[in-house]
Amino acid sequence: MQGSGRRRSLAWVGVAAAAIVLMGCTTPRGPAPVEDRTPVSGSAGTPSASGLPTTDASGKPLPGIENLGKPGYYAVRPGDTVRRIAVDTGQHWRDIVRWNNLDNPDRIEVGQVLRVVPPVAGAPAAVPPAVAGVPATAVPPSGTASAPAATPPVASATPPATKPAGSSPAAGTDEDLGWIWPAQGALIAGFDDAKNKGLDIAGRAGDPVLAAADGRVVYAGAGLRGYGNLIILKHNNTFLTAYAHNQTLLVKEDQAVQKGQKIAEMGSSDADRVKLHFEIRRQGKPVDPSRYLPARP
Repeated sequence: MQGSGRRRSLAWVGVAAAAIVLMGCTTPRGPAPVEDRTPVSGSAGTPSASGLPTTDASGKPLPGIENLGKPGYYAVRPGDTVRRIAVDTGQHWRDIVRWNNLDNPDRIEVGQVLRVVPPVAGAPAAVPPAVAGVPATAVPPSGTASAPAATPPVASATPPATKPAGSSPAAGTDEDLGWIWPAQGALIAGFDDAKNKGLDIAGRAGDPVLAAADGRVVYAGAGLRGYGNLIILKHNNTFLTAYAHNQTLLVKEDQAVQKGQKIAEMGSSDADRVKLHFEIRRQGKPVDPSRYLPARP
């Protein structure tokens, strides 16, 4: 078993090295945007109650540690990237870089505490460093080499009151986007908070994938493991949608799109069959799309 594990580890390192060479300046491949992360122990420095370190190996306090446990702050865990944290907290990754005055988003440490909500009004804003085009690098478990990883950017604000399941969005609010179905195929898998963060819709290769509401492209690429060719749209300060496993992407990052616009062609990238995996995220958290999509005839 140890030999087999070593071979798998060596194979992973080889694949990661090859990916770095082939990708060049493109968005690096990384973990899927949603993944359970449990506290770890054994990291360098004094551990906190969560098992994460509070100091580095030399005993120096980690950046932001004075904010550990405070609302609106997040302690970095192994495998995290700035972009991945942005997705999980419903923010834009460049905002997190700016709020925390990060000189290099590649360099965050396990246990470091980051602000993940906007500073209060009137608070001095950090000077944003020049980070355009800089890829995110995952924070590896203690004692391992860094591996490239990326997650798409999103933006968010303070969430409105939670809408009861099955109720209609209130007119004139961030909830009221006039959602439409992104594809016309049969529903083959529904939302399951533990197993499936969205809906899976069947189809044929090349079938149109449509924007479920007006928005702007905040991610378009194949850098997220398990999602294949992926598009993420930001619709407002509350909602974003994700469209995975596409055959072809027809839009680019920062492009404005309209509801019903064809943004991709259905495919089977990083999937076992042709399908569209569709997610709606509310403040960065996956929610059941059937609560928002119109009833099908």
